Amino acid sequence: MESPVKDLTTAPARTASPDASAAGAATRPAAAPAGSPAAASAAKSGAGHRLGPVALVVAGGLSVQFGSAVAVLLMPRAGALGVVTLRLVLAAAVLLIVCRPKVRGYSRADWGTVLAFGAAMSGMNILFYLSVARIPLGAAVTLEVLGPLALSVLASRRLVNLLWAGLALAGVVLLSGGGFDRLDPAGAGFALAAGAMWATYIVFSARTGRRFPQADGLALAMAVGAVISLPFGLVSAGDKLFVPSTIGLGLAVALMSSVLPYTLELLALRRLPAPTFAILMSLEPAIAATAGFLILHQALGVLDAVAIALVIAASMGAVRSQVGRRQVGRRKAG
Repeated sequence: MESPVKDLTTAPARTASPDASAAGAATRPAAAPAGSPAAASAAKSGAGHRLGPVALVVAGGLSVQFGSAVAVLLMPRAGALGVVTLRLVLAAAVLLIVCRPKVRGYSRADWGTVLAFGAAMSGMNILFYLSVARIPLGAAVTLEVLGPLALSVLASRRLVNLLWAGLALAGVVLLSGGGFDRLDPAGAGFALAAGAMWATYIVFSARTGRRFPQADGLALAMAVGAVISLPFGLVSAGDKLFVPSTIGLGLAVALMSSVLPYTLELLALRRLPAPTFAILMSLEPAIAATAGFLILHQALGVLDAVAIALVIAASMGAVRSQVGRRQVGRRKAG
């Protein structure tokens, strides 16, 4: 039986021979007239294909932020580094069992990409959990998301993406209450460093998705991250990591914060440009604020609601501009 994760992923593209392409062109049905039901159905299907990666990113964001809220509840038992170790080790075990990735047939560049992806994943999680152990979840994610926002500005070649990044940044600043001067300096520093690792994670996640089939690269990278984090967790938490109830909560965090969201993001990055993906990450503070309210009982104010609206507007604008760009390109090609 094929693994569930592999069934959800997109198979590598295959190159058809010239004869096959010609035969396909000869048998391809004529385009439906504009305004006809068939044309409307085709347009609707195309829109669904374009918006599919966006839905994957949003679903992944919901999963990871609610998982982070559960992780905050777990920290008194195992500490920040212990939670990271439980999350990555258990997530790696699940992915390796489900995916059964092959380890032969890859180049040094392929393995270098996986190692960099795993190191970025481990560093991002360690720094983030050290941050949320010192400052509120919403503030930590607000600072962390500056990394993907910076990536969107640096990687994009379109002026409009600067506008959406600026709007998202305004929402992020507003969500912070206009400043972070009352936050623990170490916690804020860890969050900013986690943001830099998050941007690195985005870059190498996309490269891993292109080099490895299905979710094999993710499983291997998660194993790398687990190995890196294991010594930190053992030194920090010791035998607390082996309490059955702690392992159970750690498994829930691993599934919600690693297995599901990382798989969804890997799939999305195969069809979504990195700059657009990075701006979509600006939804994370809004999701984190909601998770903090529902699980950690952190109240939302009026300014928080306005900030969330700005961030969502920026993300929607980035998606619409990307969809519009593809439509223009197809019209020119036609």
